[in-house]
Amino acid sequence: MSDPEKTAVIEPKSKTKSSAKPKRQPRYNVILWDDNDHSYEYVIVMMQELFGHPPEKGLEIASVVDNAGRAICLTTTREHAELKRDQIHAYGKDVLIARCKGSMTATIEPVPCD
Repeated sequence: MSDPEKTAVIEPKSKTKSSAKPKRQPRYNVILWDDNDHSYEYVIVMMQELFGHPPEKGLEIASVVDNAGRAICLTTTREHAELKRDQIHAYGKDVLIARCKGSMTATIEPVPCD
């Protein structure tokens, strides 16, 4: 047993500005847009190389972009979203489709606030 006279009293810390949580950065979606000049294989490999997505996720994104006209590849900070959009634009043409002239189109858009 402990001696009641030797028991320390722990006071709760008061909240100060230094212990307040930092403000979270706004989130942005990287949107991949559909066209008829890129194959599913192109999208799958691009998603693996640029985003680190496994082939199954790449196939899912390829299917969504083909059926819905657009697909979200990633949700992240604005700076990172801009980088990923630019990497998609620089990725190059699809060698499996002869009429392909260049990369796919991508944009970023803010995630709506809840």
